[in-house]
Amino acid sequence: MISYKKLFLLMEEREISKEKLKNAIGISSATMAKLAKNEEVAMSTIYALCNYFDCQPGAILSYEKEIDENSILFKLREEQSMKLKGGLYHQTQIRLAYNSNHMEGSRLTEDQTRSIYETRTIGVTDGYENIDDIIETVNHFRCFDYILRVADKEVSEDIIKHIHLVLKSGTTDSEKEWFAVGEYKKRPNMIGDMVDTTHPTKVAYEMKQLLKEYRENDNITFEDIIDFHYRFEKIHPFQDGNGRVGRLIMFKECLKNNIPPFIVEDVSKEYYRRGLKEYLTEKGFLQETCRAAQDAYKKLLEYFEYI
Repeated sequence: MISYKKLFLLMEEREISKEKLKNAIGISSATMAKLAKNEEVAMSTIYALCNYFDCQPGAILSYEKEIDENSILFKLREEQSMKLKGGLYHQTQIRLAYNSNHMEGSRLTEDQTRSIYETRTIGVTDGYENIDDIIETVNHFRCFDYILRVADKEVSEDIIKHIHLVLKSGTTDSEKEWFAVGEYKKRPNMIGDMVDTTHPTKVAYEMKQLLKEYRENDNITFEDIIDFHYRFEKIHPFQDGNGRVGRLIMFKECLKNNIPPFIVEDVSKEYYRRGLKEYLTEKGFLQETCRAAQDAYKKLLEYFEYI
C-alpha cells in the first residue's frame, strides 16, 4: 500500500501547514485529502511536491507492507503481548539494557539487570549502586517497548526525542533545567575524547537533513542503518544518552526493514568506539563490529527457531 507518511513528517518538521502547501504548489483540497488517506495521486503532483521540498520521491512516499507473521518484529510483539517469560523478547530486554547501559558507565551487572526486569528488585549488591543506573535500566525497558510499538513507522524527530525523554525521565539529569530531557542539547558536548560534535545552534538543522536524506532511500540496507548511526552520533543531539538512543534506533530500523537486529555488547565497546572514530576513513571497521553483533543475535534467533 502506498503511504505519504514521509510527506507529512516533512511538513511537520518544516512547519508547513496543509493550506500553505496547497497554495504553494496549486493542488486542490481533494488531492490533499487523497494524500492524507494514502490514495494514488497524479505523477504531476508528486513532481510538484519533490520540486517544492527539493527532494527525491523516496523522501515523501513509500510502499507499506503488512507485517509478516514470520518477521522478528511480529514475534517480539507477540511475545510482549503474551508477557512470555524466557523467550526472545525477555532475553532481548535484559541483554540490550545491560550492554547499552554498561557501555555508558552503569555499574549494574547483567544479573542485577535481569533481577530488575524479572522481580523488580536489584538482587545481590555491593553497596556501590547508583540510583540513576537503576532508574535508567527500568527506563531502558520502557524504551524498548516503545520502539516495538513504533518500529514500523518512519523514524522522525518526535520518535527520537521521545526515546530520550523516556530514557532520562526521573534521573538526576532530568532535574537540571538546562539538560533539556527529550529536547536537543543546549550546551556543546563531545563523544568521549574522540571528536567534536555539532554545535547546539545547528543540531535541529542537521537532524532534519539527516532524516531527509535517510528517508530518500527506497530500500534501506544494513549499511544505510550503520551510516545513519554514525551521523547521528556525530551530531550528538542530546546532552547525554546519545549512544543508547542511537543503538535503540538502529534496532528499530533493523526491525522495520526486516534486517536481523543486533546488540552491541559491552565487551566490544572499544571496537565500536574505534569504528565511530575512524568511520570517515574506514567504514568497514564499524560495519564489521556491528556484523559480529548481528551474528551473535542470529544465534539467539536460531535458538528460539525464529530463523
